[in-house]
Amino acid sequence: MSITIYVPRDAVALGLGANRVARAIFAGAERRGLDVTIVRTGSRGLLWLEPMVEVATDEGRIAYGPVTVSDVDALLDAGMATGGDHALRLGDPEKIPYLARQHRLTFQRCGVVDPVSVDDYRAHGGYKGLEAALKLDAAGIVAEVRESGLRGRGGAGFPAGIKWNTVMLAQSHQKYVVCNADEGDSGTFADRMMMEGDPFNLIEGMTIAGIATGATRGYIYLRSEYPQAFATLKEAIANGIKAGFLGDNVMNSGKAFHLEVRLGAGAYICGEETSLLESLEGRRGIVRAKPPIPALKGFLGQPTLVNNVMTFTAVPYILEHGAKAYAEYGMGRSLGTLAIQLAGNIKHGGLIEYAFGITLREIIEDFGGGTQSGRPVRAVQVGGPLGAYFPDHLLDTPLDYEAMAANKGLVGHGGIVVFDDTVDMAKQARFAFEFCAVESCGKCTPCRIGATRGVETMDKVIAGIRPTENLAVVADLCDVMTDGSLCAMGGLTPMPVMSAITHFPEDFQQRGPMSVAAE
Repeated sequence: MSITIYVPRDAVALGLGANRVARAIFAGAERRGLDVTIVRTGSRGLLWLEPMVEVATDEGRIAYGPVTVSDVDALLDAGMATGGDHALRLGDPEKIPYLARQHRLTFQRCGVVDPVSVDDYRAHGGYKGLEAALKLDAAGIVAEVRESGLRGRGGAGFPAGIKWNTVMLAQSHQKYVVCNADEGDSGTFADRMMMEGDPFNLIEGMTIAGIATGATRGYIYLRSEYPQAFATLKEAIANGIKAGFLGDNVMNSGKAFHLEVRLGAGAYICGEETSLLESLEGRRGIVRAKPPIPALKGFLGQPTLVNNVMTFTAVPYILEHGAKAYAEYGMGRSLGTLAIQLAGNIKHGGLIEYAFGITLREIIEDFGGGTQSGRPVRAVQVGGPLGAYFPDHLLDTPLDYEAMAANKGLVGHGGIVVFDDTVDMAKQARFAFEFCAVESCGKCTPCRIGATRGVETMDKVIAGIRPTENLAVVADLCDVMTDGSLCAMGGLTPMPVMSAITHFPEDFQQRGPMSVAAE
């Protein structure tokens, strides 16, 4: 009897020894005369259980984890190959509470399929969205995206349908679709997980976008720190071409869409769409002034649709099931699901796909299980290094674009980083300025100089030098950066700084004996 065992090839699992575990399982099975096939999948996102190994049984998949090389022989002897009992046995992975509570629309196949197999992707419902799209005209596809309420998942939350419609209506001999896969926010990994675990979902979403907007070429701009994703995407694209899902005649529709991956050089600023386009064209990643917007004049001066990974990967579900089915999730103007990435000082970090409206407290306590240290949560940063810090009394804020904005925060890419009561918020505010100073493209003065002066001024505050006066200088710097910066790099840096000062004032006053000394 042939036995199929699934071992993740996700970067987190690899870092925790998944390749060694896979080799040990194969060797152990050979010694026992077991006919084992090992399939390398992505991760389901329960990162504290990685490497989480699954085995196909007559009753469905059974999971074990976290598995180390030293566990393999005991697992095989306990009958892991047929779902046998063991201390690491987790049972049906779909019934693990962390996973069972989620709304897996976009990530339904991640951790389930062989990421580079077209056949496996199709066997689990893949390409049904593209099939549905090919039965509509361009305006019909765009209408589905618009009516679904899908907003860009890269941070700004701009309605995707409006952007798609603008590119569709633009007149040009050549249009482009560009995926912003330069995932650089602290505590974020959803894009990487998707590209390593279910790349055809991204490929399908971009193909639908190309057909809808009249673009025949697409590019995935990938951060250089993701070598596994780079290799997986290239292999998946090559397999998609062979199977007729990319190229001059997509699914025998007569429509063309060509796709390739371009590797960035490690600049955070290239997560900003115009800097990304500059880099994609072979120049230094520097922000472009807008207008013109990329939808009208983008890559090589042509109309270009730029969305991020999570935006494109929501599209196949929308086209397959309809705009209404997607819009039934969420609240208000924040519809559908969000890929929440829980990290930092947290017991159960990982990927949580859930409808907009879940509160920060539910995410941290019900999913995350509280802090890893066991100490009280003091601050939670939402939306990456440019996101606000939330104190305990704001943890009942729902993850929703408008609710977060009302509390001077942002959803961003859905990253949540948790800090316990040992965190020094003055140092966190200093880090925000330092991060901006290091990562600024340097084009505009408020960002380039403002962030540098911010670091210097925060150093005075931390040293106890006239904290009240220097905090007033910080506030002035933040006003200038917010109002005068060309892009969100400088424009949003004040958000973590001012939220830290507002919610944790005790960390900024009377820090040392020099608090009344001359500067």
